[in-house]
Amino acid sequence: MFDWQPWLNFAIAVGIALVAATVVIIVVSVAARAAAKRREWPKALISRARHPFRLFIFTIALWGAFLARWPDDDWRDTIQHGFVIASIAVGAWFVGALVTFGLALAMGRYRIDIPDNRVARRMQTQLAIVRRLAIAVIVILAAGSILLTFPGVQAVGTSVLASAGVVSIVAGLAAQSTLANVFAGVQLAFSDAIRVDDVVIAEGQWGRIEEITLTYVVVHIWDDRRMVLPSTYFTSTPFENWTRHSSELLGSIELDLDWRVSPVEMRERLEQILTRTPLWDGRASVLQVTDAVGGLVRVRILVTAIDAPTLFDLRCFVREEMVEWVQSRDDGALPVTRIEMVEGKAAPKRKAAAKTVSPDKDDHANLFTGSVEAQDRASLFTAAIPIQDGSPRTGPLPTRPIETGPAGDQ
Repeated sequence: MFDWQPWLNFAIAVGIALVAATVVIIVVSVAARAAAKRREWPKALISRARHPFRLFIFTIALWGAFLARWPDDDWRDTIQHGFVIASIAVGAWFVGALVTFGLALAMGRYRIDIPDNRVARRMQTQLAIVRRLAIAVIVILAAGSILLTFPGVQAVGTSVLASAGVVSIVAGLAAQSTLANVFAGVQLAFSDAIRVDDVVIAEGQWGRIEEITLTYVVVHIWDDRRMVLPSTYFTSTPFENWTRHSSELLGSIELDLDWRVSPVEMRERLEQILTRTPLWDGRASVLQVTDAVGGLVRVRILVTAIDAPTLFDLRCFVREEMVEWVQSRDDGALPVTRIEMVEGKAAPKRKAAAKTVSPDKDDHANLFTGSVEAQDRASLFTAAIPIQDGSPRTGPLPTRPIETGPAGDQ
């Protein structure tokens, strides 16, 4: 006859364990909510670690009830192994949530939405890399711990450790590019070469560093495209970082104008434009004529702003205001193309050059002069004389050899 008493005792133990776990969860939740009324961080902790904490408490409670009142010895080892694996997995989830919360709390202390945020962007980048490394380490340790719970894996553990050198070499060769990107990502985070929210020029594109991972970097381009580059790109390829030391920048506006433009009046106009816009930070404003060739003069205007987006807007604003001012106030500065029509004097020169002096017939120095006799003599050397043999020819016409005697005789 089947004995229900052991199973009834196990059910009672499970019920007690569940009630005890629920009480613990309620107490912790009430304490956390009470703390959340005075501070902000308990709210973030509750939202991030609530589910793994509850699951971990229930797992431990059920494991205790199993150890206390499980009646069947045949399945004890298998269920015990299952609880060990579940406890390791849920515990790793809970620890990962705590680590993520702690690093997120530290990252929240460094705001990047304020001017001169270089230090904050550096810390944000480094903490993001540390968070990913911590999660990767937790997952690897949890997976290794789970594998070590199997007897077969424990048996081969010694041989695996003995051949770790060969395995590491093979793994390194197989994952050379991946490992290179991982090391490059760590190098970027702690070498301060680039940071989150840095303005860079990569592959000819202007954008901001949106995300730095262990293997790749995401660049948010100005037209809302995302360019994903491997981490090794920023360690092996030259690129521009516009916010390396500070977010303040200097920009230029260039205008090609006519020679009649007045730089003095343009400087006065530039001061009026900059004083009525909040985009200019007041550090520098320069107007210079940097070139004057090709019928135009080049006017360069230098202005400063607190960051790259503001500088771009300021440059466009100054350029538009200057173009409107040139059109409405200084018509003489508008670029024009000048063409000077000059009556030619080459014909008389050509006529004079055509005049020749008839040379003496015996003057060998004038053999190829413009006289009629000289032209007849020249034709003997330069003209081709066809051979009339009645057969068609397609190639060049042969010439007749000329016998010459002493100098001047032909």
